[in-house]
Amino acid sequence: MFAKNLEIALAYLCEKGDVSHSLPQAFTARFDALRRYGQLPRGRERRDQLLTSTEIAAAILGLIPVEPNWAGHAATILSSLRPVGGVDASFFGTPTLQEAIAYILTDATARNSVVRLSVSAAERGINSNGYAMLSYEIDGIRRRTFYGRAEAVSLMQHGAERDFDPGEPYAPVSRETVFNRTFFQRLAQEMLSAKALPRPPAGDGSEYDAEEAQQERYKKLGVRRGSRFLNIGVDNQVTWPVEETLTKFDKYEFVLMPKTQDFVQSIHIDLTANHLTDREAITILNRFLSIMTWCDDQFSIAQDGWSGNPVPVPVRKRDLAFTTTYQWIFNRQIPSSEEARRALALYREGRNAEQNFMVSYAVLNFFRIIEIRNHARGEAKNWFRDNFEILRHEPRYRNAFSRFSEICGDEQPHEYLYKACRVAVSHAGKDSRSDPDDANEVVRLHKAAEVLRILARRFILTDLGVSEVLYSGE
Repeated sequence: MFAKNLEIALAYLCEKGDVSHSLPQAFTARFDALRRYGQLPRGRERRDQLLTSTEIAAAILGLIPVEPNWAGHAATILSSLRPVGGVDASFFGTPTLQEAIAYILTDATARNSVVRLSVSAAERGINSNGYAMLSYEIDGIRRRTFYGRAEAVSLMQHGAERDFDPGEPYAPVSRETVFNRTFFQRLAQEMLSAKALPRPPAGDGSEYDAEEAQQERYKKLGVRRGSRFLNIGVDNQVTWPVEETLTKFDKYEFVLMPKTQDFVQSIHIDLTANHLTDREAITILNRFLSIMTWCDDQFSIAQDGWSGNPVPVPVRKRDLAFTTTYQWIFNRQIPSSEEARRALALYREGRNAEQNFMVSYAVLNFFRIIEIRNHARGEAKNWFRDNFEILRHEPRYRNAFSRFSEICGDEQPHEYLYKACRVAVSHAGKDSRSDPDDANEVVRLHKAAEVLRILARRFILTDLGVSEVLYSGE
């Protein structure tokens, strides 16, 4: 049987499975997803390749998820489900759910024994999706084989089926798709008919149009086998291409994607092809943005992102959480102290910079808050030394101070804050070589900024006496 013919046959068999029919496009989408996951033959040139019984079984399991585009993922998970109690408790000695279904389709005795097969992609346990139950009858005796994930090692042991209690799945709501004997008999008959009366695949092959267009797009973007992309969002006003573009910068190639209604401008670099680690790649991308900022005299800020995708993936616009309240209680005044007003202004600037990936500026502003009353170098160092020891032992700050201590090494924290942070980001002499393009330097400064922010808050609270309560009245 060909893939397109199977798609039509399954659509027909599923017609009465709900109060409404699934549209043909939904089955096409399921088969597209199955091809992407390697569960069915890929490419127009393999359109007339006959499916094996295991591939047909995978297509059946692709019917389980509600969303058609998840068919390939679900089939991959469900195909490997194993019988509780091991092979000795399995259906006709088949080691997996996929092979059990394949055996039902090809063996009349097994097929006629089936009562029903129920399958679900819901969570059976925490982060463990997929379970099934096959009910069948041999010599007038009703039997059941339960299927679960191989990671549940105790359930895979000999005899585990005797005490197995299917109970309730972990998911509060779960859907089970049930296939009865009639389903398997009709599908097996379709398979036999296709074998007895060979005919070309149904349709005109248009189901491959979208896949081919996608492959052509990936080729233009430099995607290859083994690609592993780093995807970074960019907030900028520099000149940017209006459509996704493969760009060469120095000896590196990466993809630029434009801003859309849902996505920000973004950069995508293939770590495998460019022989880079994540941090090395981020440094290269920062170098690129620095050149763009210089040439256009406009801002460009590399935001956060992730790596690991085999193709470049657009970066969604940030939709950060914020605090709201039904009872807005506010009673504050502008601080009468000039020092307090300046400290709050610097804190706001520092916090904004830290949140918006301008960490050098954040470090400088948090440090400047302490200098409001500690003008001399020694005074600032002593303040940091005394207060660092007080705060580092507080449970809520323990992780932040632990991360900071790692970058300090053998140097005293108050000396490190002055030399490697305050001086390093505010000067550019031979002993002050902080490079904000360097991803390792950016990580280091973020760890320092986190501790400096905590220290700055303590200074504003204790030394300047500014309340942090919205309704303090001050």
